[in-house]
Order: sequence, then structure tokens, then C-alpha cells
Amino acid sequence: MARHSRNEHLIQSLLRDGYLRSPLIIEAFQKIDRKDFVPHEIAESAYANEPLPIGHGQTISQPLTVAFMLELLEPKVGEKILDIGTGSGWQAALLAYIVSWQSGASEHQALDTGGRVFTIERIPELVDYAGKTIAPYSFIERGIMRLITGDGSKGYAKEAPFDKIIAAATAGEIPALWKEQLKVGGRIVAPVGESIVLLEKASVSKYREKRYFGFSFVPLITE
Repeated sequence: MARHSRNEHLIQSLLRDGYLRSPLIIEAFQKIDRKDFVPHEIAESAYANEPLPIGHGQTISQPLTVAFMLELLEPKVGEKILDIGTGSGWQAALLAYIVSWQSGASEHQALDTGGRVFTIERIPELVDYAGKTIAPYSFIERGIMRLITGDGSKGYAKEAPFDKIIAAATAGEIPALWKEQLKVGGRIVAPVGESIVLLEKASVSKYREKRYFGFSFVPLITE
């Protein structure tokens, strides 16, 4: 089965099961191929609906989990998003495609919606790896994405506030610094324990929270 058709088969399964719903997120899954973000030695497993190892005790998340979390996050064109736990860069690239999307634009037009993704990873080797996997999509070159080496548990105050924050590793609770760095009206989607939490910032000090159970993630490690 050809690469494109295998990716489309994965997407159709996510649609049938209700994990993918939004047209722009679906388009991002079509354009940002998961196979580009897995190690060559396991490339044949790229379209399996399961997490895959990327080295250093980390994984590229299961496609249904990424789809579910992005649908909860509701990323939009032109937004500033903080992505915590870059890993191999797939989720960051999906987000960069979404925030920079323009109606009717060709892939080669250098249009700027103002959307930005700041993606932070604590493992230097994975930062280097993600830089290579993301490079063919030119998001970093075009200034749409910034790849940062650092402790994601602290957020990224230099570019706060953010419209949305998403994390790929689980913690005991949503870090207070993430809440502080979120705009009023913004959303955080992050693993807490074995659940996914959606946190909406209703005001400077008030939040609405929903939990979705039954997920498994690598732990968020702080410096």
C-alpha cells in the first residue's frame, strides 16, 4: 500500500471512530505525514494507531490521542500556541500547519497569518532530531515555529501569554506557570495522571476543568 493511501487509511479510521472531526485538523493530518516523524527502522509502523518509541525513553503519541487532544484544544489560524514536549515534532508540525493555514494559498506561498507555535523539549538529542524532521515543512525557516531546549514544566514566559497550551507528558497537576501564561479565554489540554484534562481560563483567577479518563503518557520530567 502506498504511503499516501496508508496515511489516508489511518485518517479514515480516526474519522469513523469520532476522534477527528474538524476540517482543518483533518487537513493537517493529511498534509503532515506521521511517517516523517518516526525513526527509519520502524517506518513501516508509522501508520499504526499506537505510540512508537523515538529513543531516550520517549514516544511519538498514538494518533487517536493526538487527534483527541487537538480537537479539545481547538487550535485556530493566527493563534500563538505553546507545545510542551516536542518529541519527534509531529504534534508541533500539525499545530504549525493549522495556525499558519490560509484559504486558497498554495503550499509554496510565503503568507503570514501571525500564527506561531513555540515547542519546547528538555532532551537536546530530541531537539536536534525534531529539527531535522520538521525541516522539510519549512515552519522553522518561515518563522512559524520556534524549537526550544528547556524545561517545559515552566512554560515559556518570554512569549506569554498564549492562546493555547498543550502538553505530551503527564504530571500530577497542571503547573501553575502554565495557567499564568495562558490568555483569558484560552485553553490548556494536558495529561494529568492517566487522564486528559481540558482547562479553560474563564478569568484571571477562575478556570473550568473537564477530565477524560483512560489514557497513558510518559511522565513530565522537570529540571
